This record gives sequence, structure tokens and C-alpha cells, in this order.
Amino acid sequence: MPDEIQERVGMQVLVCDPTGPMVATEQDALDLIGAAFLGAQVVAVPANRLDERFFSLGTRFAGDVMQKFVNYRLRLAVVGDISAHVAESSALRALVHESNQGGHVWFVPDLDALDDRLRAAA
Repeated sequence: MPDEIQERVGMQVLVCDPTGPMVATEQDALDLIGAAFLGAQVVAVPANRLDERFFSLGTRFAGDVMQKFVNYRLRLAVVGDISAHVAESSALRALVHESNQGGHVWFVPDLDALDDRLRAAA
């Protein structure tokens, strides 16, 4: 399935294809933001599409990507199992916890969990 905007829990969500291109640069993130401007309020990116640098906070890639979404007033949902990354990094574990307390960036295990978050945020 290509990246497509879907209505989920009354919100327009750009659901990204798990087999789509990697998000490895800030420009890749901006490309997703551009696609979302066709009507989405949330971008759901499979964790496996994020370059490994995203999960290594010392690279600052995650912060740069997340800031782009905040600047454009779009929610970012990282969808998938990131437990191996979280187990290796207390800093990432703290970032995930802190992000999930807020309203701009969420880390969720699957699209059903994203739907739950969207319901709670509505």
C-alpha cells in the first residue's frame, strides 16, 4: 500500500507504508510533511522506516525530525516495536516516555494504539 491519508477516529492521518522509503534525512521528513499538507493532521510512520540514527539520540536526528513536525503543527506517530532501541538507551526511554505524555509526538506499538491516542486527544 502506498502512503495514504485515512480517516481514523475522525482525524485525517497520513498512514505511511511500512515498505516505503527510509526517512534518513531532514528532507525525507519534510517530504512526509508536504504529503500530509494534502489534508492530514497526523503522520503515522512505521518505526522500521526510520533510519537507525533516529534512535541514537546523540546524532540529534530524532530531535531535528520531531522539531520539523512541531514547527508545521503536525502530530508525528512512530508506529511499531522499538523495545530493542529503548532497552539500549535510557535517554531514548526518557524521550519516549516524555513524548507520550504530550500531544505532538507519540510512540505507539500499532495503529490500534494510535486510534486509542487519537480518541483520548479528541
